[in-house]
Amino acid sequence: MKRVILSFTAIILGAFSTYAQEDVYPVSEWDYASVILMHTPGEELFDGVIHPYAGLFEYYFDMDAAREEHEGYIAALERNGIKVYTVRELLDQVPIETLRRYAADALTYNIENMPNMSAESSAEYHAYVISEMSRSDLIRCILFRPTVTLYGSATNTGFEAVYTHSPLMNLYFTRDQSITTPRGHIISQMNSVQRADETLLISLCYEQLGVKPLLTISGEGRLEGGDYLRGGDISYIGCGMRTNMEAVEQIMEADAFGHDIVAVVKDHKLWQMQMHLDTYFNIIDKDLCTLVESRYHAKEGDPEWVTVDLYTRGSGEKEYRLTRKDVPFVEFLKEQGFTIIPISERDELHYANNFLTIAPRHIMAVGNQSEELQEALTEHGVTVEWIPLETLIKGYGAAHCMTQVIRVRLAE
Repeated sequence: MKRVILSFTAIILGAFSTYAQEDVYPVSEWDYASVILMHTPGEELFDGVIHPYAGLFEYYFDMDAAREEHEGYIAALERNGIKVYTVRELLDQVPIETLRRYAADALTYNIENMPNMSAESSAEYHAYVISEMSRSDLIRCILFRPTVTLYGSATNTGFEAVYTHSPLMNLYFTRDQSITTPRGHIISQMNSVQRADETLLISLCYEQLGVKPLLTISGEGRLEGGDYLRGGDISYIGCGMRTNMEAVEQIMEADAFGHDIVAVVKDHKLWQMQMHLDTYFNIIDKDLCTLVESRYHAKEGDPEWVTVDLYTRGSGEKEYRLTRKDVPFVEFLKEQGFTIIPISERDELHYANNFLTIAPRHIMAVGNQSEELQEALTEHGVTVEWIPLETLIKGYGAAHCMTQVIRVRLAE
């Protein structure tokens, strides 16, 4: 598989001024990560944590503690020579008029209960407020997505109002709004209405970085980045609770995977704790991976049973063909030369499988895992940096979910 060397206008403009010339799109999970996109959670979390299930979170968690953990994770990545761009950092560089356009779309005035107010006068007031906003308030507006529902009043200013938000509370899981293939970036279409607008903001971040995505999933397609893993010469794409076959077909038709083999990993359990492929399967090196124990030992007919459909194409061909169907996943991984480290239920429920590989046999993982898992990783020569993420994992995600690796270095 050829490496795709950066050749964007962004380099000339300095948007990627920290990039070395050898930085490329990732081909494998075990490539040497050099640039990662992340979002440190802020006040937009609040509406989510006060009703965690509606926010797509597992438990209530402390927002300040979450921010501190996230900043600590970024610091650990930076100590490994990785450049981390944050969403806030990029928004601070976006031209102010662009921010105003995004904020104008995010702010809604509901005048259904104001029969004497014209749409024109409401639009003028809306434009006035947006025009006066500071950069920080424009960013708040984009993150909170407020709606002001207006009512008439006989007192004071003549108005009463109810204020509601549709905040981007899951934005810190920057794995999901896009995927990065050997050919470039694909913008997702989220499965949940609570997360639908996150892709707009991530698209703006790519625009600020001077990158034009290859494809945006549309129509009935559903894609979330936690379902995508790069396997060297194979794209692994989960198909189940959050990603559907329509999205997979759109990517294949656009020739956007960048691999000639696409392994569609079919999940039949559809369980929130294992909502994405990266919650039960992950890759450490070209010959080493993890799989949660219940999937590893599952028998055909069990809810945990996982199968793979293989789509392949020959050299120089554009179209993929279904060449194998319903291959047992464990059998397929062994065919690919993987040694599989099973993850126990205890460790799985503590997000042990949701680690980030930053180099061959070098991972960033949630701390406080079992001695058995620590010993198994050591026996296989894996360097593990155990990251304190006890607060952040209450949002149903961990080290892998919080990162989008957008560039890697060539082998050292």
